[in-house]
Amino acid sequence: MLSLPAAALCCLCSALGSMAAELIQKDLTLTRRVGGKVSFSCRGTDQCDGSYVYWYQKRDNEAFTLILLIDGSNGEIYKGFNHPQEDDFSAVHKQNSVELEIQKVKLSHSASYYCSCWRDDLHRYYYLIFGSGTKLYVSDVQVVKPVVSVYPAASRAHLEGRSSLLCLASAMFPPLVQFSWKRRKDSGPLEDVPSAEGEQLQLRESGRTAAILLVHQREDSRYKYRCSVHHEGGAVEAPTEPEVCTPPPPLPSQHQVKLLCLLYTVLIVKSLVYCCGLSLLMVLRNKGPSTI
Repeated sequence: MLSLPAAALCCLCSALGSMAAELIQKDLTLTRRVGGKVSFSCRGTDQCDGSYVYWYQKRDNEAFTLILLIDGSNGEIYKGFNHPQEDDFSAVHKQNSVELEIQKVKLSHSASYYCSCWRDDLHRYYYLIFGSGTKLYVSDVQVVKPVVSVYPAASRAHLEGRSSLLCLASAMFPPLVQFSWKRRKDSGPLEDVPSAEGEQLQLRESGRTAAILLVHQREDSRYKYRCSVHHEGGAVEAPTEPEVCTPPPPLPSQHQVKLLCLLYTVLIVKSLVYCCGLSLLMVLRNKGPSTI
């Protein structure tokens, strides 16, 4: 069976994310009952050099395994990769997109699914770009939206002159969520937080997921920030828009200490992943497109 070590592929994806736009997998999670039908979308395939798009399956604590590839020029599917479930999958090509389909979902299909293709960077070497992945939950449990709250997470002094906000999502199923941040000044319109103004870090623990927004702004700034959480059950916005400079509301001290310690850990890990990705890119340099 053809596979890649999960750690190596994760490092590769992290490094490539800064170089090229990802393929677009709009569904973070999909929940289906046994016997149901499911379709995983992948858009943005017009970025690919060549017509082939690959679909991978990734189970928890296992390597990526290649399911099939589809030729976007004629819709032909190739499954010669010895995947044990290859007969359960089919693929459909549409304009600038492909879809992976399972007609009858089994419990053993519980996994994450990623699309991928090769791209040329104009310097005559190729690299893979990936979608963000869609995780399939095979369960009879009903989808439940998260409960969302926002807190100022720490003072400026603790974060070397930067302010921070903590957005907490809990009590949801499936447990995976995506965070986004917007801001407004006084009664002005909402706008996206500029990438130069803030950095977002995500932390997961049992039953909850937190996002910490590090904000780089002047002392006299009075922006208010709004956290939105994207979930399979729908988008949920936090009910308040706290200013980063206002006194923090009550927050259990054990959560505050734990999350702030994790914050510094994540900053270190991000630097290590970036270095790992650069090393892998050097290995791929001058490598022509091939099946991984």
